[in-house]
Amino acid sequence: MTTVVTTPTGKIGSRAVRVLLQAGIRPRVLLREPGNLDRATRELVEVHRCDQGDAEAVVRATRGAERLLWINPPDSDDDPITGYAHMGTNAARAVTENGIGRTVFVSSIGAEKGSGVGEIDGLARTERLLNETGANVSHLRCGYFFTNLLAQAEEIRTGVLRTPWPLDFPMAWVDPRDIGEVAAARLLSDEWSGQRVQAVHGPEDLTFSRVAGVLGEVLGHDVVPERISDDWLRASLSAVGLSERRIEGIVGMSAGMRENFTPEQRRDPVTTTPTTLGSWAWENLRPRT
Repeated sequence: MTTVVTTPTGKIGSRAVRVLLQAGIRPRVLLREPGNLDRATRELVEVHRCDQGDAEAVVRATRGAERLLWINPPDSDDDPITGYAHMGTNAARAVTENGIGRTVFVSSIGAEKGSGVGEIDGLARTERLLNETGANVSHLRCGYFFTNLLAQAEEIRTGVLRTPWPLDFPMAWVDPRDIGEVAAARLLSDEWSGQRVQAVHGPEDLTFSRVAGVLGEVLGHDVVPERISDDWLRASLSAVGLSERRIEGIVGMSAGMRENFTPEQRRDPVTTTPTTLGSWAWENLRPRT
C-alpha cells in the first residue's frame, strides 16, 4: 500500500510516519528539504523533494499513491486564507489525477462555520475542494494545539499567560502528536469511505484560566491568565513584522469562535485523545537544567 505523508518533519507528520513504520508500512514522504529529515528515518522511508505549493510537483510525487495524509505546511503567502486554499487546490488535483483512494486532511475545529474564522477559512476551503473530488476523504477537525503555547514560553515562565479568548471559555486542546496517531490510524483503516469529519478534541475541554492553573502546577509558581484585546494582539503581531492579512488571519480565529460556537462533533471515545496538558507542559515548558 503506497502511503504518502506530507510535512514529515512536523509534529503531526513525524508522528504519523513513526506509526506507519511501526505498522510495517514504508511511507513516501514529501518535503522541500530532504536534509531536514533525520538520518534514521530517511533510511526507512521513500523521500521525494516536493514543494506543496507547486501543483505539478505534488501530482508527480503522489503518482501511484493509494493513501495520502495532507497537512498544509507553514506558508509565506501574505494572505494565509488564499495560501491554504492554493495548497488545497493542489491536493485536490493530485487526488483526482492520480486516483488516490483515501485522503486524510488535517483541518481545524471552526472549519464547520465555512467562513468568518480567520485562517481557518482556508482550511474550510480545502475541505470543500477535497470533497468536490468525489474521493474518500476524512477531515480531522482538531482542537487548539498545546504547541501554540511555545510562542509565549518565556512569558509563561515569568508567570503570565496572555490570550484574546475569554478566560472562562472552554474549548478543546490537543497535543499535535496525538493528531498524528489519529491520522495514521485513519490511513491504515479500510473501514471507512465517502467524505467524513472526525474531530480530534484532546483529553478534555479547558478554559484559559484552567490552562494557567495547570501550567502553574507544572512550573511550581503562579501563572496568571490575562485577557488582551484584539487590538493589543494586532499591535504585538505587527511589532514582530507580520503583514496585515496575516495578522487578521490570526485575530480572526479567536474572534470567529469565542461567541456562541459549539463544535459540530461532540466529545466521545472516538474524538478524545490521551495526552494531557500537564504531561505535555512538563516535557516542553519546564526550564532545562
